[in-house]
Amino acid sequence: MQLKVIIRILGILLMIFSIAMLPPIAVAWYYGDGGGLAFFTGFVVSLLLGLLLFIPRKNATGDLRTRDGFLVVILFWSVLSFMGAVPFYLSDIENFGFADAIFESFSGLTTTGATVISGLDHLPHSILFYRQQLQWMGGMGIIVLAVAVLPMLGIGGMQLYRAETPGPVKDAKLTPRIAGTAKALWYIYFGLTVICCLSYWGAGMSLFDAIGHSFSTIAIGGFSTHDASIGWFESIQIELICSFFMLLSGVNFSLHFVAVRKLSLESYFNDAEFKFYLSILTIVALISILVLVIHEHFGFSEAVVKAIFHTISIGTTTGFITHDFTLWPIFLPVLLIFVSFVGGCSGSTGGGMKVIRILLLFKQGAREIQRLIHPNAIFKIRIGKTSVPENIVESVWGFFAIYVALFFLFMLFLMADGHDQVTAFSAVAACMNNLGPGLGEVSENYSSLSDLSKWVLSLTMLFGRLEIFTLLVIFTPGFWRS
Repeated sequence: MQLKVIIRILGILLMIFSIAMLPPIAVAWYYGDGGGLAFFTGFVVSLLLGLLLFIPRKNATGDLRTRDGFLVVILFWSVLSFMGAVPFYLSDIENFGFADAIFESFSGLTTTGATVISGLDHLPHSILFYRQQLQWMGGMGIIVLAVAVLPMLGIGGMQLYRAETPGPVKDAKLTPRIAGTAKALWYIYFGLTVICCLSYWGAGMSLFDAIGHSFSTIAIGGFSTHDASIGWFESIQIELICSFFMLLSGVNFSLHFVAVRKLSLESYFNDAEFKFYLSILTIVALISILVLVIHEHFGFSEAVVKAIFHTISIGTTTGFITHDFTLWPIFLPVLLIFVSFVGGCSGSTGGGMKVIRILLLFKQGAREIQRLIHPNAIFKIRIGKTSVPENIVESVWGFFAIYVALFFLFMLFLMADGHDQVTAFSAVAACMNNLGPGLGEVSENYSSLSDLSKWVLSLTMLFGRLEIFTLLVIFTPGFWRS
């Protein structure tokens, strides 16, 4: 294992991350909110730590193997989240301890959107901007951004890309070089953010709110600058704009790239995962509309808008709200939480298990039924016109089994810490799926949880963001053997 090279990379990445503290300093200066010192301290700490790791190993060279990439990704996300917590901890937020700062930082960078802060409307603008910025940085994966930079520093990026990119198929590239792939994805990501921001601004948001909400919308994060989230604006136009961009951000970004390059929508409708993604959201939205109308929870037109917005928001694991969906009739709150387990498409900024895995699980289940009827027949699982290799099908079942086992383990931890079943279930679901809002005690925020529960859920967010195996692999003895 190339430990010196790994530490050198970590140092470089921390120095790059320190730059993230500069925009909030500018925001603090512009609004005169007095929050600049906390961010300046964070900038200095991150920069110095990066230099201390980098300078003694600046000449370290060597080829990274796949497991080296895994370790870089895990170390970077962990260390980054701790560094990202520094401004939160040093700020003037009331009753905000170390565990709260870590939780908020993990939630931002993993694009979970769960918060332990109440009274967002009264926070300094610099803190509000920083929370939104963390989600935007984490949305496409900071490692993917780093992959575009590291080749210029003499460090290959494919191992990092394989470790960070979500989904069962890791090696698909849009361009011949991995740096080109990372840049292509970021151009799409940045372009969508700009268009979303201008749309919000044109719909009546202030420029500050438009920038902040475009960050968390495209990142499928869910942080807001207001306690009432998108509902604060009381605008159907803003809800529809938000729904549209959340829907886009839940789609595989490579499809956006191909669509822009070919100036055609054909790539979307030829993609089996995309069609399955739309089908799930459409069915759940129709069920929600039907239930809301039958129970007269809203008028028909309002029921349509609320159902579509919350189905897309929860289904893509964004977590924005315009109404307290936990008060909706019968099974709707639980149905929406269950939809978050599906999440976004592979290669999107969404969380959850990913649509492609759920599609493969369905197809595998259907194949097993066919085998019962025709035990001697050979059936292939196909996604579109492509036959799926058996090792991928097996890996999806393995992922599902580990996912369920870890889910129940974390849930039992929270119940042992004194939380009821509804709170424990929804909190773990919201954090493991990188969703944010839950049910019970965590329907508004997570401030009522103990420090132990916040630490456990921070780890849960990391497992969800790195899709279980990336983090779990370091606990195997074989990983550390030379």
